[in-house]
Amino acid sequence: MRDTRAQRLAELTYFFPAHNEAANVRGLVEEALGALPELAERFEIIIVDDGSRDETPAIADELAAAHPEVRAVHHPTNLGYGAALRSGFAAASLGYLAFTDGDRQFRVADLGRLIDRMLEPIDRVRTPDVVAGYRIKRADPPVRTLYARLYRLANRIFFGLRVRDIDCACKLFRREALEGINVESGGAFFSAELLIKLGAAGRRIVEVGVPHYPRTAGSPTGAKPQVILRAVRDFWSLRLRLWASPRRALRRGAPILG
Repeated sequence: MRDTRAQRLAELTYFFPAHNEAANVRGLVEEALGALPELAERFEIIIVDDGSRDETPAIADELAAAHPEVRAVHHPTNLGYGAALRSGFAAASLGYLAFTDGDRQFRVADLGRLIDRMLEPIDRVRTPDVVAGYRIKRADPPVRTLYARLYRLANRIFFGLRVRDIDCACKLFRREALEGINVESGGAFFSAELLIKLGAAGRRIVEVGVPHYPRTAGSPTGAKPQVILRAVRDFWSLRLRLWASPRRALRRGAPILG
C-alpha cells in the first residue's frame, strides 16, 4: 500500500474503458473505492462501457446506483478504445484526471507513483502537466512487446515523440493542460495523438515506472487486425496533415474536455 502520509491531490477523476469486462469491472471498482481515499481528498470513478455485449453495462449501472462516487457512461455500440477514453475525459469533472484500462493489469494504488511525481517540481516553480506511466516489466506476450517497440520507434521517427511506453494505460493529467487540445482518433492511436498534441502545445510531460500485471480474466482486443489497421490509418492521416498544414492539423478533432 502507498504511504498514507504522502501528499494527496485535492481532487481526482479516475476512469477506465470497459468492453466486455464483466469479469473485471466489479473488482476494479471495489479496488478503486479502497485505494482512492489514500490518493485524493475528493474523487469520482467513471466506468466507460464501450458497447459491451456481456453483463458489463448492468454491472456498471448497479455499481453507480450503489456508490455515489461512481458513474457509468454507455456507448450503444463498440466505438473503439480511443472513443472510450474520449468519453472518460469528457465526463470528468475534477481538477486531475487519471485512467487505467478495465482489464486490471494495473493497480489503482499505483497511481500514487504518478501523483507523487505530479507534485514534484520540474524546476524551482513548475510541476508537470502530464505524468505518463511506463511498464517496468510488461506482462504481455512477446509479439505484443515487439509491436510496441516498433510503434514507439515509428512515433519517434515520424513525430519526434520521445515517450518510452506510449500506450501504457496508466496516465495522470492536470485538467488545465488538456484545455484547447483536440484529438481526432477514436482508435488505438488516440494516446499517441494526445501526447503528440500535448507536446506541440508545450505541455510538460514526464514519466514514471509502474508495475504491470498479467490479465487474469476476459480477453484482450488490442492485437486484432482491425484495431491495428485503424491505428496505422490514423497514424498516417495525422502525419500527412502535419506535413501539409501543421496548424490546421493540430486543431483537427474534438476537444478532449467536455
